[in-house]
Amino acid sequence: MGAALLSELATEIVVPVCAVIGIAFSLLQWVLVSRVSVTPDRHGSGAANNNNNGYDEYLIEEEDAVSERAVITKCAEIQSAISEGATSFLFTEYQYVGIFMIIFAIVIFLFLGSVEGFSTKSQPCTYDKQRMCKPALATALFSTISFLLGAITSLLSGFLGMKIATYANARTTLQARKGVGRAFITAFRSGAVMGFLLAANGLLVLYIAINVFKLYYGDDWEGLFESITGYGLGGSSMALFGRVGGGIYTKAADVGADLVGKVERNIPEDDPRNPAVIADNVGDNVGDIAGMGSDLFGSYAESSCAALVVASISSFGINHDFTGMLYPLLISSMGILICLITTLFATDFFEIKAVKEIEPALKRQLIISTVLMTVGIAAVTWTGLPSSFTIYNFGTQKVVKNWQLFLCVAVGLWAGLIIGFVTEYYTSNAYSPVQDVADSCRTGAATNVIFGLALGYKSVIIPIFAIAVSIFVSFTFAAMYGIAVAALGMLSTIATGLAIDAYGPISDNAGGIAEMAGMSPRVRERTDALDAAGNTTAAIGKGFAIGSAALVSLALFGAFVSRASISTVDVLTPKVIIGLLVGAMLPYWFSAMTMKSVGSAALKMVEEVRRQFNTIPGIMDGRSKPDYATCVKISTDASIKEMLPPGALVMLTPLIVGSLFGVETLSGVLAGSLVSGVQIAISASNTGGAWDNAKKYIEAGASDHARSLGPKGSDPHKAAVIGDTIGDPLKDTSGPSLNILIKLMAVESLVFAPFFAAHGGFLFKIFG
Repeated sequence: MGAALLSELATEIVVPVCAVIGIAFSLLQWVLVSRVSVTPDRHGSGAANNNNNGYDEYLIEEEDAVSERAVITKCAEIQSAISEGATSFLFTEYQYVGIFMIIFAIVIFLFLGSVEGFSTKSQPCTYDKQRMCKPALATALFSTISFLLGAITSLLSGFLGMKIATYANARTTLQARKGVGRAFITAFRSGAVMGFLLAANGLLVLYIAINVFKLYYGDDWEGLFESITGYGLGGSSMALFGRVGGGIYTKAADVGADLVGKVERNIPEDDPRNPAVIADNVGDNVGDIAGMGSDLFGSYAESSCAALVVASISSFGINHDFTGMLYPLLISSMGILICLITTLFATDFFEIKAVKEIEPALKRQLIISTVLMTVGIAAVTWTGLPSSFTIYNFGTQKVVKNWQLFLCVAVGLWAGLIIGFVTEYYTSNAYSPVQDVADSCRTGAATNVIFGLALGYKSVIIPIFAIAVSIFVSFTFAAMYGIAVAALGMLSTIATGLAIDAYGPISDNAGGIAEMAGMSPRVRERTDALDAAGNTTAAIGKGFAIGSAALVSLALFGAFVSRASISTVDVLTPKVIIGLLVGAMLPYWFSAMTMKSVGSAALKMVEEVRRQFNTIPGIMDGRSKPDYATCVKISTDASIKEMLPPGALVMLTPLIVGSLFGVETLSGVLAGSLVSGVQIAISASNTGGAWDNAKKYIEAGASDHARSLGPKGSDPHKAAVIGDTIGDPLKDTSGPSLNILIKLMAVESLVFAPFFAAHGGFLFKIFG
């Protein structure tokens, strides 16, 4: 079978070095962003020290009738209020999540420890009964530790992302006064800080955990990598609460601000007279930044864990080929280097000079990273894998060539790009689908809703075919390991994807700050252009997350079936078919809970905003300041309260089904939730994105058609706002959370598979 060109020592060096490079690059980007000053007492101090991007140059444009010092001071105050609100919410959320984390860690230890009656004696290995492996109690302990590691890393990823976003939003606003190019660079560099920190931290923590666990496990790689799966479970369980809690927070504030401010009072978005405006801007950071960061970290951790588990019972694990075993981590390491080069194309190699160049620059990032990563995958595969090896395939060892595994990773990578561009086609107002939705607003909100729903359903078709082709090619070449590395391929450019994704909310906040600080319409036009491009790229990011979730959950499903010793999943048996039906229902139940939660929270917000407009004299003419703090508190309280039931549904379902009905029924539940969840997630995200950009299409008035539907405050515009309001919880709460549902149930089932195989099916045993 041969040996890899890359030695074990070289692998031990390459992976952590690439992670450290990623962290160093993110810190460099942060330093460059921090050179944009938000303190007025340094006027002119940096003018002599100019550079290409103008980071030391002070403000060079004066706003009409507004002193420069007053504008900067106002920006700093607003940024501080947003940062304090976001930090306060996350600390409150993390207190509740921390309690859950401790309780669930105890559950993992007790369930897995009870598999062998908490015995400390070695036991026969699961897949090779001739060998002795570490006791189940060790697996319980190390799974618990890796769960806590994954959970803490996930929370840290979200928190750091939020901090850099709230640090950068006012700086982006101030740079927009100098030109759209400088504002773009500031926003993109800020997003890159989050992208590289998350990708590098996730890789480094996983690498360290593997090496530390290896000190105890030694040659028992089967037990070692089974324990590591807790890392993915910890990451995704925290992401679930982050996505749901943050999504409810941001959409409650957004809906309240839009319905009362824009529709009833006919004031602009982010107008400082609107009491919900600070809560709305805080929500962008806790939902779209912190929640999204935790979500994509969870996807990365799970795809890595799925690949490692399958590889540990293949020739890599059997022959103790450490370089081959860490192939998934080598792919991620190469991804960091490729994304670093790609980022320079946006910030250094090309200069944005006009509004129309923003969206092409962001899309160019996706294309460049995909093309370069294809070459990078080939290099890693050629140096890190032997020419042929075996992969575990449901009881047999399948011979695989290294070029076949390259194709598995590459097909996942390119499928992600296809899903991204299809998502862009259906959600960007540059193309006919969104323009048709905008045109339907002529006859009111009802036709807008009908057109938007139809668009979302239609947008599912090509992404599903792309995922299907990826699954077929990957499974044909390398069984479930092929699917796991295809998911990793889709996520290999996660640093660039996150940079583009985080750029959107930062630009959105920058526009809000420009409005609240009383800057000229010229500045607001620039921030709106940044935000419009960010909306489209955020939709692309959600498409990536959903597509990778489908592949990740299928790979985890395969690992679960193997670990639970199920030879086949027969859909004709009653145990499986009832699981399929229940599993297919769960995404609808989950969506109902999250949508109603947003509706309930938004209802309270609308009532509060109306109350303030009606009872506080002088708000509309700017003589009185609204009570922002009450609106922030409403969003915080509602999101914390409402995130618990959906979270409990997802976390308890595998435990209840596996314990009471057994592994066959649970396998049906996982398959059913995967099949229906992916469809709903794609359609919900794209419908919401289309409604949002249809509204922005009318507001921008960039074409004769758009101008015929406007201006702001016209009947078609009000219909578009209502559509956008309905779409907000679809695209930012339910849709993105569903991809966590299908991944999380799969990885949780894999972690608890030994317990379910030994003690599951309690009810069927009683009545069987």
